[in-house]
Amino acid sequence: MLRSTIIKTARPLASRRLLSTSARLMGSGDTGSGFSRPSGERGGDAFTKRETAAEEMYIRQEEKAKLRAIKAKLQEQKKHIEELEKHMSDLPSLASSQTQKH
Repeated sequence: MLRSTIIKTARPLASRRLLSTSARLMGSGDTGSGFSRPSGERGGDAFTKRETAAEEMYIRQEEKAKLRAIKAKLQEQKKHIEELEKHMSDLPSLASSQTQKH
């Protein structure tokens, strides 16, 4: 019973609450407005330029790390190929020595 009383008294308060449903308007030069973007009217503000530079630096670092990994993998593959070639060059000499023994 107490619960139903509390709910009934709270409902009128909830119906009187005002919610903002309008979109937030930004000034033409504010950060985040369309004009502060690189394709906007001013060509970007300082924050946008800094953000773009940070993104480009991150991408370059990631590409360098991937390139280092690829180069390391290539060195491993070259080493493996050299080992296989050495093994293949040893095979004819092994085969001829075994036929001479028999």
